[in-house]
Amino acid sequence: MALLGLLGSMSVQNGGALLARQRLEAATRSVEQGINRARAEATQRQGPCGMRLGETAWLPPAAGSAVEECFSGSAPWPQGVVLRHNFPELLRFTGSGLVLDGGMAVLTHPGADLQRCLVMGLPLGVVRLGRMGEKGCEADPGL
Repeated sequence: MALLGLLGSMSVQNGGALLARQRLEAATRSVEQGINRARAEATQRQGPCGMRLGETAWLPPAAGSAVEECFSGSAPWPQGVVLRHNFPELLRFTGSGLVLDGGMAVLTHPGADLQRCLVMGLPLGVVRLGRMGEKGCEADPGL
């Protein structure tokens, strides 16, 4: 019985780490998809739009902003994910699909031993996903 209890507790611990990593990966993809969705919306409209990268979800521009919202209805990041970034408050996209604001976001989860990073370069808005390492956002062969 004791052996079964020990094996059961080990599987619960491993399951918790796996769930944390899945939440981290899902949030990283949500950030990436939001950028791609905003760019596509600006291109389709043939006009500029913007979005804010909030702590828990994509948000519309602040009230009174001269830039229209790219899309609405963003689902919140999975529970427990922490997002830090150096993007400006408003990410702006042109009608031709270019971005006016670049930066990097780092996503973590207290139950995962991994830090995901997302870098968006100017002006094309190329998004690169990776893993935070000693040299910053490094390529991850597992992606």
